[in-house]
Formats: sequence, structure tokens, C-alpha cells
Amino acid sequence: MSSTSPLNFARSVAMLIAVALPAFAIGDLSAHAQAMMRSPNINIPSRVPSINPGTAMRAPPPTGMALRPILPNARLAPHLQASCDPVDRSASGECLDRPSATGHGQGRRTQGKSDKGSSAKVTQRREPKAAAAVDLRTIANEIVAEIDDSLSTDQADALARRHGLQRIGSQRFPLIGATIGLFRITDRRSVQAVSRALAADARVRSVQPNYRYTLQQQNAAPVEGDPAQYALAKLRLPEAHRLAQGSNVTIAVIDSGVDLRHPEFADASFDVFDALGGDEGPDVHGTGIAGVIVSHKRLMGSAPYARIIAIRAFGMAKKGGGPESSSYVILKALDYAALHGAQIVNMSFAGPKDAVIERAIAAVAAKGVVMVAAAGNAGAKSPPLYPAGNPNVIAVSATDDRDQLLPASNRGNYIALAAPGAGIFLPAPDGKYQIISGTSFSAAYVSGLAALVLERNPALKPETVRTVLTRTARDLGTPGRDDLFGAGEADALAAVQAVVSPQDAPAAAAPSAGLQAEPAPARELRPAAVTEASPAGDALRPAQQ
Repeated sequence: MSSTSPLNFARSVAMLIAVALPAFAIGDLSAHAQAMMRSPNINIPSRVPSINPGTAMRAPPPTGMALRPILPNARLAPHLQASCDPVDRSASGECLDRPSATGHGQGRRTQGKSDKGSSAKVTQRREPKAAAAVDLRTIANEIVAEIDDSLSTDQADALARRHGLQRIGSQRFPLIGATIGLFRITDRRSVQAVSRALAADARVRSVQPNYRYTLQQQNAAPVEGDPAQYALAKLRLPEAHRLAQGSNVTIAVIDSGVDLRHPEFADASFDVFDALGGDEGPDVHGTGIAGVIVSHKRLMGSAPYARIIAIRAFGMAKKGGGPESSSYVILKALDYAALHGAQIVNMSFAGPKDAVIERAIAAVAAKGVVMVAAAGNAGAKSPPLYPAGNPNVIAVSATDDRDQLLPASNRGNYIALAAPGAGIFLPAPDGKYQIISGTSFSAAYVSGLAALVLERNPALKPETVRTVLTRTARDLGTPGRDDLFGAGEADALAAVQAVVSPQDAPAAAAPSAGLQAEPAPARELRPAAVTEASPAGDALRPAQQ
């Protein structure tokens, strides 16, 4: 009977709790796509005011490419790498730089091949766990290195073999003027040890981990009121669209796959590029982000007639969870966006500070491209996440329908402004709709507002666009700038009213004169005229009201 005494029973329970707690405490610390999403069955009438569509920008695919567009208004850009079977994919989801199992690089495979490739992949990725603790900020056993531009493919492979590595891929990136290689560790050595050895090679200029990036969405929470309407009213989008709709402005969306067949995109102008390769279908996140910007049937996007470069850089993680990407793939995406005319780059993802991506962002900024990023969904105690933490990027936090900060939203002195991001009603794949939350969608709204500003005056520099958006924002929280909302909640109408288009500017306000506005206090939101300053500076000066 002593074994069933209250004292022994209590001890047994305490031991069980002590064993169980570490499992709950450790969990999976990787930053997955944190989605607040539910898929409602909602029929809503058209809410879009009468707007004359801008002329879609279309061009045929490059000569000699056998491409078939998904939609008549979509252009498909070639993959940087061929699509491939699972056995030929890296841990970060990319095609390896070798022929696929089919021999044609087209991703055609039987179920047997797919199953065999998947099981082989799991075996390869389990081995390194015994060697060292897993860094969940990085792609396991992968290294990104800048190598000598003169190396041929065979020489790059020989370099990899000399260091006990497998070259997954390498290419020249004009954006940063460098050749970057992606390598996999094929034995049990740590990333740190291999990086030190590789960095000592005369043909290697820099080495870093292949960092992991995740999309910034959250699991759904109940919302009150009509989720299809509150963001539009908060941003004053219907009124702003009487002045600008984003026509002739190109926004690169670096995200997961977009369902181009959705009715909301029926007349939208898309250019499509897949930085991953493969045959993965559209995703709720990428479709939702595109919907924030260019929806124009039952829903209203922030810039419904902007041109979108839909860059798929996020694919489903091999071990489950939401879509993720890596340093090497994000570099491909930024390189493509900069070389194909993007005026704005939307980055609704987050990860650690990353030397190669910081270098790429500096190069994109030098080209005069506006960059917008989600602040992140890691909460109040999180350090800055990137690329939002980069000073060249407009970092956006998320608000709800009561102008409260989304609890999961990051905060800090790097936040530029806020926009609605809680319970946003958006398109989803297969013609469906979704209610979803996260700083991802706040960033996309601001990217659309930047397009409205640039439609009014395409000559504006990125820093001037930032100034227009922040100085016309509606102050929230503590009076003045704060770490939760930055300058306040974005205001589309005030922003477009603050910009004088070149044809409307008086002669004295020609670009060489640099006439700009000193905006009114944020709460008053009086229109102010803004044109681009002279190359010597972007100082704002009072304009006639």
C-alpha cells in the first residue's frame, strides 16, 4: 500500500512533470509562417468604385523560349534553374545544379520516384544533427560563399570537392557585382569549421550561413464588423483612388506562389518569375499579398492598376510548417527585381541580419527603388528582424480595426509607420477568399500606397517617398513618433494629395527648383504640394496651400 500513498503519488506526478516540461519548453523554435487565417464562405457585393483601368503593360517572353502563360495577361520569366525532382532539391527547396532524375529538368516524375526522392532526402538531412546543435535561423548544412568570378563550373565543382562540399548552384549576380555559390556540407563537420576552412581559400572572398526567412502571417482570430471594409476606410483608399490607382508603376512582390487565375486578378498585369524552380502551386500568402495590392473586383487593392512582378521565392518547408526561403534564393529574387524595372519591392518576410542580403538591399537602394518590409510577428521582446531593420527599408507594423497594435507585431525605433494587418479579407487560391492577419499585409498596403505616390510623380526618390508617407500618417499612440506605430497609421488620401505631379507643378516648382511641401501636423491632414528636390538634396520647404 505504500506505493499508493499520497506522498509517493505526488512524487510520481512531480517526476512526470519534470520529464514532460522540457519537451514543451524546447518545441520548434524556428520562425514559421505564423498565420491567423480562416477560409470563410462569404458572398459580398462589389465594393469597388468606378475606376477606369490603366493600360496593362505586356511584353512577349524572350525569343526562343517555349513558354505558355497561365493567363493572357501574364508573362512567364524563365527559371534561373530548371525544375527538378525532390531528390535533386537542396534543403532550402532549390533545384540542385545538375540534371533532374528525369534527365530533362522538367520535374516530370512518377509517384515512385517522388517517394524515393523524399525518403533519400530525409536520410541526408538527419545525419548532421548528431554533430552539432541545429541553428534554426539557418538552412542546415548549407553555406553561401562569394567565389572568384573567373571560376568555371568545373572549377567551382573542384573547389567544392577540395573542401568536402557539394555545389548546389552558383551564378553571377549583376546587382552586387559578384558570383555567389551555394554549397552543402556532405559530412558531419559543423558549418563554422567548414566556413573557416573555405574562407581561407584564395578563390573565396566571403562565407556565411544560408539564412532562413519566413513569411509574416498569423493564425486566425475572430474579428468583428465587415473585414472587407475596415482597412479601406482606415487608409482612405476610395478617396485616394480618385487621384491615383497605381497605373504604370511596377511592384516586385517577393513571396510564395500567386494564383493568377483568381477573379480578383482578371485584368491585372503580372510578370511571373520563379526563383525556386519546381512545380509547387499557388499559396495563400502570396495570393493574399498580391490581393492587398491589385484586387479590383469584389475587393479593392491599395494600388489596383499597378503592374506586379510576382517572384516566387518561398516554398513549403520539407519538414512541414509554412513556406520558407533562404539567403541565396532571396538574393536571386532581389537581383531579378532590380534588373526588370521594379520601382517598389514588397518584402513581407523576416529573418536574421544577413550580410549578403544587406549588401543586395544597399545595391537596390542605390538604383532608386523603394523597399517596404513587414516589421515581423515576433512580438514585443523581439530584436529587430530583417530586412525591415535595414535603414534603406520602410518597416511597417500592423494595426487592427480599433487602431490598436497587433499584439504579435514587432516594435522598435526602426518602425516607419503602421497599416491595417489584423483580420484582412483577401483572395485565396482556387477562387476562394480568406481572413488573415500579420505585418505581411500591412507592408503590402504600404507598398500600394507608395505606388500611388509614384504614379503622381515618378521622379520621386525613395527617401522622398518615405517622407511623404510618414509625414502624412495619422498619429496613433503616444503623440509624435513612437516605437509601436512609427509616425502613425498610413493615410493614402493625404499622401497622394501631398504630391504634385510634374504636369501640374508650376514653373517655379520644376524639379531643378526642388519645390516641396512642409506637411501640416499629422492629425490635421491638410493637402500639401510635394515635388522631387534637386539632386543636391531632398529638403522640404513650405508650399502654397
